[in-house]
Amino acid sequence: MSAQIGYIRVSTVEQNTARQLLNLKLDKVFTDKCSGKDTNRPALTQLIEFSREGDVIHCHDISRMARSTEDLLRLIKEFTAKNITLKFHKENLTFDGSNNPLQQLMMTILSGIYQFERAMILERQREGIEIAKAKGKYRGKRVNHKLHDQIRELYAQGHNKTQIAKKLGCVRATVYKALS
Repeated sequence: MSAQIGYIRVSTVEQNTARQLLNLKLDKVFTDKCSGKDTNRPALTQLIEFSREGDVIHCHDISRMARSTEDLLRLIKEFTAKNITLKFHKENLTFDGSNNPLQQLMMTILSGIYQFERAMILERQREGIEIAKAKGKYRGKRVNHKLHDQIRELYAQGHNKTQIAKKLGCVRATVYKALS
């Protein structure tokens, strides 16, 4: 029996996921609260492992699934090769393995726009940081000394870096920084 599966992604833990896939009856929902810069996301990995032939994956829009055209094309190909349908509701696009040239064109154009948008955000962020540095107003992220102490303590107890990140709810880069 096929399942109706939702995939939701927001960029930060503080963001609300409620508006995505509102009013859809879903059997299971996978939610990531992290950047879409690549496909190395816990819930996306679980979604790929969980989904089976005949399932339908619902996603609010293309940019929630991937910010890179290359990643998006690969994910669509991976899902449709397993006879899994992908539905992007905002763009009203469905990918089920059938060859629809217009949908392929729309998907490529839209994902290119989302990839460009992400690049522009990063460029503006870099420019803002450089201006703030020049004015002496940027000092980088503040170090959470309490978190760093917890990381070092767990590492000393024999926990590996991935376990520490999961246990403390931080990214592995923070663990590496605390241990360097």
